[in-house]
Amino acid sequence: MNILGISAFYHDSAAALIGDGKIVAAAQEERFTRKKHDPAFPVNAVAYCLEEGGIDVGDLDYVVFYEKPLLKFERLMETYLAYAPSGFASFRRAIPVWVKEKLFLPRQMREGMEDLPGEFRAKFVYTQHHESHAASAFFPSPFEKAAIITMDGVGEWTTTSIGRGEGNKVELLEEQRFPHSLGLLYSAFTYFCGFRVNSGEYKLMGLAPYGEPRYCDVIEDNLIDIKEDGSYRLNMAYFNYCQGLTMTNTRFADLFGKPVRKAETDLEEFHMDVAASIQKTTEKVMLRTAAHARELTGCENLCLAGGVALNCVANGRVLREGPFENVWIQPAAGDAGGALGAAQFVWYQLMEKERKVVQPDAQTASYLGPCFDEDAIEAFLKESGAVYERYESDEEMCRKVAGHLADEKVIGWFQGRMEFGPRALGGRSILGDARSTSMQKVMNLKIKFRESFRPFAPSVRRERVDEFFDMRPNEDSPYMLLVADVKEEKRSGDGAALREARGLDKLPVPRSEVQAVTHVDYSARVQTIDEGRHPLYYRLIQEFEGLTGSPVLINTSFNVRGEPIVCTPEDAFRCFMATNMDVLALGKVVLEKSKQPNAVEIDAEAHLSKFALD
Repeated sequence: MNILGISAFYHDSAAALIGDGKIVAAAQEERFTRKKHDPAFPVNAVAYCLEEGGIDVGDLDYVVFYEKPLLKFERLMETYLAYAPSGFASFRRAIPVWVKEKLFLPRQMREGMEDLPGEFRAKFVYTQHHESHAASAFFPSPFEKAAIITMDGVGEWTTTSIGRGEGNKVELLEEQRFPHSLGLLYSAFTYFCGFRVNSGEYKLMGLAPYGEPRYCDVIEDNLIDIKEDGSYRLNMAYFNYCQGLTMTNTRFADLFGKPVRKAETDLEEFHMDVAASIQKTTEKVMLRTAAHARELTGCENLCLAGGVALNCVANGRVLREGPFENVWIQPAAGDAGGALGAAQFVWYQLMEKERKVVQPDAQTASYLGPCFDEDAIEAFLKESGAVYERYESDEEMCRKVAGHLADEKVIGWFQGRMEFGPRALGGRSILGDARSTSMQKVMNLKIKFRESFRPFAPSVRRERVDEFFDMRPNEDSPYMLLVADVKEEKRSGDGAALREARGLDKLPVPRSEVQAVTHVDYSARVQTIDEGRHPLYYRLIQEFEGLTGSPVLINTSFNVRGEPIVCTPEDAFRCFMATNMDVLALGKVVLEKSKQPNAVEIDAEAHLSKFALD
């Protein structure tokens, strides 16, 4: 039984294949087209999933779309009518696309797969958007029974849901409906602070620790009314997303006494304080929602999905301050993960197949994308005229790369299957020495070509995670979706210099033994590495630890600003040569930048204009 899940036509299109209940493959379309957040039908991702499963289109039994288009169209029409005539510009832009394309999804999906091998015979199924999120959160989780919270911008009508999963069933019990949306509220502040909506929310979260939450009262007195059970209502007089082409209006700007920040202009302390304030308000809603979910379901475990579940700072607070014993978060928590959840919903819920709980989870480290063998890698490098050295064993390769890391070199790390979801987890990563005092600035400005304030995540051997971070011994955080504080004994100084510094002046202040992964509030977005799920990456960290005594590396995604994470060896080599990366490890092959023909030092300032905003 082969079930193909699809999310498409809005942002972050993806495909996922379930074969007899097992997750065979999953990938976002952007990785193949190189268009970040590509919303198009994921024909390349579908082709990959079928190839990975060893099947063609004719072998598919069901094709499942991750939401119900007619319900979504109903919401759009009702919203436009409610705001008419002020929403006409938005209406005129959106409706022709719906009439020509989105209302005829079976035709669109058939056409999207018509050039793939095999004769299409599958049945189409449509799940609700938040059912897909809930399924993606619960079914791969390590729990037999759990509460489920899904939070995002909006699906059809739902923006937040609380549900319960048990065995092979999920049930949504309560919901919050559009236009009242925590995800859209956070995106409104993303827009107001000059970042790109549906992309720059990470920036807003990263900016928050530089500021003080001075505007929480302004937000909670004027923009959102938060109830004790975590439900809320927005004051729509300040927002423009129902009827216009922007997230906020002039009344919103007047409330804060500042206009919308233009992209790429200087960040002021004001923007940092605003970011800190909306972050704190978001955490407040999530903590109250979690408390209500525990009371409503009686479950001691919690599963999270939806775009808001990528807010790892809030997730960390829910785990440590909330009422649940355990929390599991879908690594592809946004719309891409809906493709996986939709396919699993059909297998377990509709077909009533038995679900066997897998430990530590059924997501297999989220390494669900393409893999490239050594011969293919070498063939490409020879054709490109690259200078490289191939090692006979993984141990030799890891030893060599660990030596470069100990010398404070920046490493492109391309190994095994590509990750599914927005995080690089050790398959398509850029790595560095977390102890370095200069590495955060170097990697942001000279490698990633992005803002200097953005933090990096640590990868740490799970056995030693509690030595460096305020986490339980052997606590599991493989998907980089939880934030924890750096241990007091690992911090530098008494913190006075950091408390006295303002805004971005906090960045160069010494903070800890692992300076490059310690944010200015002493927090870190931790990824734990274990030998079972990450055997090669674990070996590399072991080798590095043998040389330095430190089990912590910087791990950031293998891409530059405005581009998706690399997928192929060609993508990796191109990114390596176009940045100031020092070393590239592709399988057992290692390349040093200094030995490459025509290698030049990249002028970061001049290079920045070549990359789109992210």
